Order: sequence, then structure tokens, then C-alpha cells
Amino acid sequence: MENSLTKKHFISWPVIAFLDFVTIIGFDDILYPLQNQGLSVVFTWVFMVFAFVIPYEMSVSQLGATFTGQEDGGLSSWVRHSTNDTLGYWTAWMYWAASLPYIVDVANSVIVSFSWLVLGDNSLGQRMSNFTFGLLTFVIILIFILLQNFFKRSMEVMATIGGGAMFLMTVLFVIMTGYSLAHGGQIATHPFNLSSFIPHFSLQYFSTTGLLMFAVCGAELVAPYLIKMRNPNRDFPKAMWLVAFMTAFLTVFGTFSLAIFFNANHLPHDLKMNGSYYAFQLLGQRLGMGNVLLYIFTVVQAIYMMAQLAVLLDAASWVIAGDTAASFMPHWLSKRNKNGRPLHSYVLTSGLCLFLLLMSGTLPNINAIFNWLLNLNGIVFPFKNCWIFVAFIAVRWQSERFHSSFVFIKNKAAAIAVGTWCFIFSFVCALMSFIPQDVKFGTAAYDHQLLMNLFSVFVLFGVGLIMPLLARLENRQQISEEN
Repeated sequence: MENSLTKKHFISWPVIAFLDFVTIIGFDDILYPLQNQGLSVVFTWVFMVFAFVIPYEMSVSQLGATFTGQEDGGLSSWVRHSTNDTLGYWTAWMYWAASLPYIVDVANSVIVSFSWLVLGDNSLGQRMSNFTFGLLTFVIILIFILLQNFFKRSMEVMATIGGGAMFLMTVLFVIMTGYSLAHGGQIATHPFNLSSFIPHFSLQYFSTTGLLMFAVCGAELVAPYLIKMRNPNRDFPKAMWLVAFMTAFLTVFGTFSLAIFFNANHLPHDLKMNGSYYAFQLLGQRLGMGNVLLYIFTVVQAIYMMAQLAVLLDAASWVIAGDTAASFMPHWLSKRNKNGRPLHSYVLTSGLCLFLLLMSGTLPNINAIFNWLLNLNGIVFPFKNCWIFVAFIAVRWQSERFHSSFVFIKNKAAAIAVGTWCFIFSFVCALMSFIPQDVKFGTAAYDHQLLMNLFSVFVLFGVGLIMPLLARLENRQQISEEN
């Protein structure tokens, strides 16, 4: 017995933190909020860290420490055990569906990173058609699904290397930006004063806040790996605090640094797709290093994005193949292959990713495709976040039933109030994010993207209505065969 335990592979809490970090935020995630809100996004980031990020990370910590059983469902297990099977099923489905636009977006980013590595510039949009871009994205998703069946620990290695390297590159960017300023470097953004950081509250401002929430969320994605930790009750909260610290550092100081190199009032139209590469190219040129920093960052970005894709594909597919009640999901969907992988979950993941790629193919160019898929995350992720706080509120409401080694806010009423605030904030951000962000109101492009947003979310979440029907048909067929 002791030998079997000592031979078991455990994941340490720093590795869990980096697994989480690569799914939560990267250098890119501070660029598109800068484009949407300008320098005032610093105010929004600070607000988000204290009003949402820390409560969110600590709520996940308590839920993770409360439910450390032998289940693969993660968030869906938390909701199912704290409420009922029906809500558990919808959590699993919406959680999985919300991951799909991000999976496609990350696969897109892998192509962009390799294009910079090969071409050394932003000419991908001129050299590649929408069809080829979509086809390559789908091929990359399939390749990573196949790789996960053969290299079981590759995800942990890539996530540790990619997450650590990306955090170090961000720290390096901030430090070298300070060095540049100290040696005569000029600030590109003018004016760069207190008034520039004060938000101008408008419909556009509030419609972009969902993207900030998307940028800092994903902590619960590592929940299925809790059972692989030696002492999850003690170590998982440590991992969440580390992630919260890295997120705060990256968002606030990274935004300050970007404003040194980019005029926040006149940003490039393709900043969301190519901005991180521009940033390290500008930094290298200002320091007299040419494109050295650009190529170093490009390699790190490629590893980081591939690590994200590996974690997302694996964890998202385990969610719907976990402990969701059998009456809601067809048995074939949770079937596993000889390597223990949820094969049919991967197939369904690939199918709906292809749907999103076909939808995005109706847009005029690669930059528009990249931006739309990115913005779609600002809708579906806040909706998914609502279930985290449903579980947290339910656990705190039934505190006599659920016990945890880690408790976020010991006062029951205060904890429920914080959970309710986070739920409402997430839901409002999701609704506001349906408004298209990169096109002008009243144009054909605006109407097109609004319809795409509505239809995509309807399909992603609506297919979840079909699964219980298929499960009932499967059960009836089994009963008839037995009789």
C-alpha cells in the first residue's frame, strides 16, 4: 500500500498555479482592454482586482478545499453537490461551451505566433486567406487532441515552462521599460496625467468590462486536478493566492508599461492580434537590441499558447465526461478510450469549434476573425462565472453541511453578500458584452456581429437542451432491449 502511494505522481501547488496562470491571463490580455478603454483601464483593473479577482480566486479556493473527492467534474461537481443534479448538468454544459471560443481563439494565437517567428512581421493577414486560417486553426486543435492521448505529462511540463516564462517576460518588460525611461526614453501617451486614468462611463465602457472579466478568469479550470495534489486542502489556496498576485502585477504594471510605447489615444487597429509583438519589438529597438526581444518573446508566446491549448482541451473535455448525472448525458459521451481519455467529448469539442470557425469565416479578414472570437469570450465566460458563485453561495448557505479547511470570509452573511455581488456583476457583464465592440453602431458590420453573437451563444448553450433528450432515448432503448 505504501509503495503504491509513494509511486503515485502528485502535482505540486506551484505547478497548479502555473497550470492555472496559463489559462487565466497572458501578456495579450492587457492589450485589448487598453484598446477598448485607453489609460482608464488602469482604474478598471485595480477595481477588478479588489472587487472581483480576489473574491473569485478565494471562492474557488474554498470550493476546491470543500470538494476534494475522487470526481472529475470540477465546477459541475461543486454545483451538483451543493444544489441538485439539474443545475449540475447545466453548469457542466455551460462551462464546457464557454471554453470553446477560447480554445479556437488560442489556436488562432498559435498560428499568429508562428507567423511572427517565420515572417518577423504582421503580414499574416495579407499572405493567408480566411479559409486557410480557419483550416489551420482546426488542424492545430485536432493535433493537440491527439497529442494528449500519447503524452500524458506533456501538459504539465509545457504549462510550467510556458507560464513561468510568460510571467518572467512580463516582469522583464516592466523592468526594461523603467530602464528605458530612466535613460531618456519618451512616453508615447499624451497626456499622461491623473485625468487620463479617470474612466468616461458610457455604454461602450460597460460593454467592454466583460472582456476584462474573461481575462482574469479560469481558476476553476484546474479543479479536476485537485485529486492529483498531495494535500489539496492546504496547498490549493496557496496556488490561488500566487495566481491572484501574478494577475494583479501583470494587469496593472503591464498596462503602465504599454502606455510608454503606445499612444493609448491612437492605437493600431490590429493591436489585439499583434500588439504584444509590437510591444517587444519597440522595446528592443529603443534599447538598441534590434528584434532580439521580439523573437525571444515570440518563442515564449508560442510555448505559452500551446500550453494553454493543451490545458483547455484536456480540462474542458473532462468537465462533461465527469460525474454529471447520467440522466442528463448520453452514456456514449462519457465513454473513455484505452488511455482513459474522454474520446467522444473531444469529438464534440472539435465539432462545435468547427461551427465557430465557419461562423467567423463570414467576416472580412483575419483581424476581424481574431477580434470577434476574442470578444465572444467576453459574453460566455461571465455567464459561466455565475455558476461559481451559485456554488459558493449554496455552500455558505448550508455551512452546517459543508466543511472546509479553508474558509473565505468567516462571517456567513458577509460571505453570501460577496458571492451575490460577484454573481450579479458577472451576469450584467455578460449581457452588456453582446454589444459589438470593434465596429460602429448603425453599420452593416455592427448588425452582422450582433447577430453572430446572439446566434453563437444560442447554439453553444442551446445544444445543451438536446443532450437530456438523447439520454432519455438511450435509456428507453436499453430498457426495450432488456425486455
